[in-house]
Formats: sequence, structure tokens, C-alpha cells
Amino acid sequence: MNLKEIKSCYLGPEVSPEEFIAEHFFLYLIRGKMVGYDGDKQYTLSPGECILVRKNHLARYNKQKVNDVFEKVVVIFDEAFLLEQFKMNPLITPAANIQSSFLPIDKSAIVDHYIESLSDGQDHDGQIKPQNAETKRVELLQILLNLHPEYAGILFDFGKPGKIDLKAFIQKNYKFNVSTERLALLTGRSISAFKRDFKIIFRDTPSRWLVQRRLEEAYYLLKYKKMQVIDIYLDLGFEDLSHFSYAFKKKFGISPSHLNPVI
Repeated sequence: MNLKEIKSCYLGPEVSPEEFIAEHFFLYLIRGKMVGYDGDKQYTLSPGECILVRKNHLARYNKQKVNDVFEKVVVIFDEAFLLEQFKMNPLITPAANIQSSFLPIDKSAIVDHYIESLSDGQDHDGQIKPQNAETKRVELLQILLNLHPEYAGILFDFGKPGKIDLKAFIQKNYKFNVSTERLALLTGRSISAFKRDFKIIFRDTPSRWLVQRRLEEAYYLLKYKKMQVIDIYLDLGFEDLSHFSYAFKKKFGISPSHLNPVI
């Protein structure tokens, strides 16, 4: 397959690029490099590789250009689409005992051929023509279920997350910059129950505890791992450098850049 002839394209409804994954989506990397993180470990995607990213999970991914180019194919499998497909072809879908946010897709000539076929339906902007988009989403779903029938229980799970161990979840995912509402959903609680349980376990409010925990991790990385401020603040859930620097100095009485200055 000649990847150089394929442009980036996007199939399905628009989904917010936040660290909370609101809908399942398929990602195929054409050019560049992508590194994902799900709270446990990092995943690296190279050209010609693909993954399925699952909804109601937390994930962060860093896009890296190679030779100043980054191209990918993204196909959204939103709940409305999957529910319609399930109604037409009901399947027995046992619960899948898979915890990762990133689900690997086996290397397959069928997937490569599918990606190659998208170029035939792209307009001059690289987008799939509307009359072809839905058909191509259905086609890819069938391909993925044939390759990985074990993912059916994930794709066709239309329930909300069940109640889980809040302490373990927060200690694993405190670096993700998501709202209290999202955290409550992912732990199977109402917002009020989440705040109540959080206060009992951590003896503080979610917003205050999370900021303090991220700052403590930042101090450790700067002082003992000798990392640079520019390399850590986003990964620790801070939206911008000025906010991070202000919060750090307020807590520790020293600017983060002074703790580990660039030589």
C-alpha cells in the first residue's frame, strides 16, 4: 500500500478532543508518530499501525510530526451508530475483561486495503463524500469484529460505568485534566456521591486534592528526575505554563524553573 497517496480523513460525528473519551473511535496512522497514555502505560503508534480507543475511559495522546508531516484516519463509532448496527444484527456480547483505553488491532491486509479504498472517495480537502461515509463506517465495523470478535462486548456495551474503587481510580488517573462530572461518571457515582466519597477518602475536595497531588509529582520530577518544566506541566494536567508556575510557587515558595534551571 502506498501511504503517501492517502490524506488524513475523519468519519463520523465531531467529538471533543478532551482526555475523556466520549465515543469509541478507530485510528490508523499514515505518517508521523503517536504516543498514547492511559494512566498505566504508554503506547506508541507507527505508520501503518492502528488502534481502537474506547469510550468512557481516560486517555492522552501526543501527535508528533515526522519530516513536518502528520496524517491519520479517524473513524468515530458513536453510540447512536452502534446501537443502530446492533439492532440490525444483534449479537451475544459477553463482557470483555480488558481494562486498557487502547485496544490493539492486528496487522491485516484487509485493514490496509480498507484504508487505501478511502482515497477513492475523498474530495479535494481529503474528506470522505457524505454519500460514502456511512457505508465506510459500517464496512470498517464489520472488518474489526471479524478480526477481533472479543471487542464486540466493548463496542456494544451501552450501559454506564459501574461503581468502582474510587481511591484506586483516582490514584491511577490524577494526572488527567477532566471535570468532576466526568470523574463521577467513570467511577459509577452521581456528582454528589462522588464528592462525598472523595472527601471521606482523601479528606479534601476533588479540585483541591488533585491540584496538590499534581504539584507534589511535579516537585519530584523536577528535583529528583531532573526533568524540565516544559516537559511535565501538560502531562500533569495543567492547562498552561503560567497557571502551573503560579500554583507551584504558591505551594513551595519557589518558581519551578529555579528548582531545576535549564543549563
